[in-house]
Amino acid sequence: MFTQITSLFLFSLLASMAVSSAIASNDQCNEETIMSNNNQNVLQKHVAFFDRNKDGVIYPWETFQGFRAIGCGIGLSTVAALFINMGLSGKTRPGKFPNLLFPIEVQHIAKSKHTSDSGVYDTEGRFVSSKFEEIFHKHSNTNANALTADELSSLMKANRVPKDYKGWVASYTEWKILYILCKDKNGLLHKDTVRAVFDGSLFEHLEQEIARKKDVASI
Repeated sequence: MFTQITSLFLFSLLASMAVSSAIASNDQCNEETIMSNNNQNVLQKHVAFFDRNKDGVIYPWETFQGFRAIGCGIGLSTVAALFINMGLSGKTRPGKFPNLLFPIEVQHIAKSKHTSDSGVYDTEGRFVSSKFEEIFHKHSNTNANALTADELSSLMKANRVPKDYKGWVASYTEWKILYILCKDKNGLLHKDTVRAVFDGSLFEHLEQEIARKKDVASI
């Protein structure tokens, strides 16, 4: 159960382990949902980074390559590839026989979305700006653009569906690890950091930064 309910967010969380904090995304959007340029919704774009050959299916070796591209070590990339693909493959292939290669179908990634969440992704995997803004409007009392540990706990409690224990565990795991990895020296989890994880911009930015550093080092 733990594998299934935490694998999706590990695309973000394990990537965050490659850097001291998530890359900030400063773009402001006034639309209710955000779509990427190729008509993928944001959740699809979020994981499509790992679809290295862009065929709509992510195999474990592609997940491995994706994590290596954003600066993760061989060991972490290997664990991530096995954990994520084994956890999500079945959910993204409804009505199909299990495949021992554990492919993830990008178009069905929204089927891995758990309950008791923030609602920032809707049921079709689209990014809902109003729900994202609501997180900080309702819970960021100390700093308008950041969350403290106590405010994060308040957010998780507010999102809980009664007796939805799997959703509670998933939500707690996601937010707490994100907070531990990405909080600043004052214990604040910044809005731009959270948005970079949600809106699908994190991985591309990291890959570009890693490539730039390699180019500089080779000079």
